[in-house]
Amino acid sequence: MRAYSKLWTSAVAACMATLILAALVLPRSFHLTALSDWIQGLLLLSGAISFLPNAVQSRGHVRAFWMLLSTGMFLWFSYQAMWIYFELWLHKEVPDIFAGDIVIFLHIVPMMAAMALRPHAPQDEYSGRLRTLDFTLLMFWWAYLYIFAVMAWQYVVPNPDAYGDNLNFLYLIEKLAFLLTLLVAWMNSKSAWRVFYANLFGASLTYAASSYVANWALSHHVYYSGSLYDIPLAVSMLWITMIGLWSLGCRANIKRSGSASHGVWLARLGMITVFSLPMFAGWALLDSALPPRIRSFRLMLTLCAALVMGVMVFARQTLLDRELLRLLNQSQESFANLKRLQAQITESEKLASIGQLVGGAAHELNNPIAAMLGYSDLLLNTPLNADQQALATRIGQHGRRTKSLVASLLSFAKQSPATLSPVNFTTLLHTAVRLSQPQWKSLNIEISTRFQPDAPPIMGDSNQLLQVCMQILNSAIHTADQQNSRGLTIIYEHLEGIATIDVFDAKYDSYDTVSPLSFGENSSLETSDPLSVLGLSACRGMLQQHHGTIIARQTKEKGFSIRVEIPIFPPAPAALPAPAVPVRWLSQPFA
Repeated sequence: MRAYSKLWTSAVAACMATLILAALVLPRSFHLTALSDWIQGLLLLSGAISFLPNAVQSRGHVRAFWMLLSTGMFLWFSYQAMWIYFELWLHKEVPDIFAGDIVIFLHIVPMMAAMALRPHAPQDEYSGRLRTLDFTLLMFWWAYLYIFAVMAWQYVVPNPDAYGDNLNFLYLIEKLAFLLTLLVAWMNSKSAWRVFYANLFGASLTYAASSYVANWALSHHVYYSGSLYDIPLAVSMLWITMIGLWSLGCRANIKRSGSASHGVWLARLGMITVFSLPMFAGWALLDSALPPRIRSFRLMLTLCAALVMGVMVFARQTLLDRELLRLLNQSQESFANLKRLQAQITESEKLASIGQLVGGAAHELNNPIAAMLGYSDLLLNTPLNADQQALATRIGQHGRRTKSLVASLLSFAKQSPATLSPVNFTTLLHTAVRLSQPQWKSLNIEISTRFQPDAPPIMGDSNQLLQVCMQILNSAIHTADQQNSRGLTIIYEHLEGIATIDVFDAKYDSYDTVSPLSFGENSSLETSDPLSVLGLSACRGMLQQHHGTIIARQTKEKGFSIRVEIPIFPPAPAALPAPAVPVRWLSQPFA
């Protein structure tokens, strides 16, 4: 405990000891009354001030909690100050019908408001607004009850007996409601918050019981200020000061916990208060003992209260409707996202199944293809005439073409995520041209290249991009042979951050003379010859991992062309949007 807390505790303990000693030793006198009133006032002021350091060091609705507790204690101190004014300054008893009695009734109201904030439990902004409206409805109902039951006998038809009886009864009901609220908070909290609520419940129960005993003694004319009946009251005041000092010393150990059921019950109580208004109006009408002025006053008061509370209920329902509409929109959006995700998963499963089927078929095809290539090589090594030699060569070429397609199938079936690193695409293209040289040399096809000399490297997977280059060249060589074209042109250049590879036959003067067709997810490759669709499909899968595209076109008049476009620096993955759901308050200690 800090030094000033110890000093503070010693001071209030000395005040309490002085009050007890005076009640035991001093007879009933003005000096005893003055001493008792001043000590009780100091204890109440001490309790009000003890909550302020917690309010200063907290924030949000937790700060409001401590401020409301302190406000309730200051109202209690204000009522005690009125007693001091009457008994010590005016030297007379407080009147039976006293306008300041509303202060002692209202001092519990901000404390009940503090309990409605539930500082021990996390909450979001929406639930906080709803609880504020529900609590405002309840507090307005308490004010209505006071005016209905007490102030009617204070101003409309003054009656000290009815005024006192109704005030005491209504104040007792209010204290019991506050005790019940504290008990619920005590049962639903944990750790240090549980200890805090238990002590506050004990102090409030002591005050409620001792005030009831004091009222009984007052009605039997045995009570006087400074008597032993004031000791339990002073103990409850001292207890509250100790609670404030203790909570300030253990803020770091107090964690939030709780459930959302409190808000539901608060809303139900708010609805009960609205439905209770007709019952009070019926009571005013059916009570024949009431003076007509009281009856008219209560009926008019109930009508005005129903109007004001109806507006509050309408505001609450409007806020609730907006929140429900927002949640409905979020649910619809989440459902749509879920359907899209389900469709993507289904498509992925289909592609996985196709990949397994293609991979198995490719492995089965490799064996007969290897046999065909072996026999074609044997034929080429035997004495054959010119026509037979050409046919054997053609068999070997188509066998190797088929083997290349099978390799593409395997690449398609076993695609793995691309590992991006700087790649010199010019080197890859030269390598692909050299590796395919036996094929285009044997078919008497000339390949001319025009590569940009200062082309910078691109970010990509060298293995996948080499497969793409090989497959495009194989497809272009095969198509050129089918169309009796003996020349291919390969152009590589950078255009505005895009690496472009154009492959076209000798019938083209430039690739720009063609209006190509996109080979994407929602388009088809419209050609008179298949152009090795499976091979280009495998290329498309690998290019998609590089955010690239492949475009192809073939006509009988102008021949064929293939274009590949790859961003030099692929775009960064888009950040996922934040989830649209109400955000809970972070669990924090008293803050």
